[in-house]
Amino acid sequence: MAEGWARALKGDAVEAYSAGVATHGLNQRAVAVMRESGVDISHHKSKNVKELLDVPFDFVVTVCDSAAENCPVFPGKARVVHHSFDDPPRLAEGAESEEEALGIYRRVRDEIKAFVETLPKALGDL
Repeated sequence: MAEGWARALKGDAVEAYSAGVATHGLNQRAVAVMRESGVDISHHKSKNVKELLDVPFDFVVTVCDSAAENCPVFPGKARVVHHSFDDPPRLAEGAESEEEALGIYRRVRDEIKAFVETLPKALGDL
């Protein structure tokens, strides 16, 4: 969702990539709630962060605690910044209905959007 928002809202100022410390496949609930907001991430794919180690990043933003704890060291000048969001798949496991699960995804989607709207300025203020 973060890559989708970054490309949709800040594509002229930020070159966004998304990867995790483990690949889990494209989450269809994330696709659905992003589509509700007018952002199509259905063409995205789940990537491992190791696939991006050769990209000369200025910043690497981790968005979950597990990623922050397990993020590899990137060569060059990349600054690692952590901004934690709840993990929708983990929280949705306990949902009693699909609508409740989607509500979790919607909340996190909106929190990520609010963060992305502060970029790139927020990174420069660190």
